[in-house]
Amino acid sequence: MPRSLVETLEREVEIYRGHCVNFRADRVRLPNGKTALREYMDHPGAVAVVPFLDPRTVVLVRQYRFPVRAITLELPAGKLDAKEAPLACIRRELREETGYTARKITQLLDFWPTPAFANERLRIYLAEGLSPGRLCLDPDEFLEVVVLPFKKALSLVRAGKIRDSKTVIGLLACAQRPRR
Repeated sequence: MPRSLVETLEREVEIYRGHCVNFRADRVRLPNGKTALREYMDHPGAVAVVPFLDPRTVVLVRQYRFPVRAITLELPAGKLDAKEAPLACIRRELREETGYTARKITQLLDFWPTPAFANERLRIYLAEGLSPGRLCLDPDEFLEVVVLPFKKALSLVRAGKIRDSKTVIGLLACAQRPRR
């Protein structure tokens, strides 16, 4: 990494500690020697999954998202618990939100959704060989399981009806995978 771009942490300041995320305002030394404040969300990381019932059918979830005041259609997903392995988290979230368990789970992508103001790391997985089971939603979670053709999900992305970034990225990544 070019040293001319690196910022050095001088002072850590936690502004707010929440149940799911924290907010920070850390002081850094810039490459030119000056100082600046870096405000950002501190996040433990998350996972999302593209569950295929068969090669042509995906399982999504519909839920209300308060920050955008809208009902969204998304991949099943969730935040990592403390010291939880991403694969364990994806198995837990898939079962909790859809009732399904997967015989095979493959990692597709690993990215930072918004590195300008958050350190969240998001991993997206592909789940195949699904077996149905029972939903196990968290007490504050209200969602509907939506089963639809993969091509229909892609058309909803193109039409701007699916706008959640992890879902757009996950579905488009699956569309680029070689067909078996």
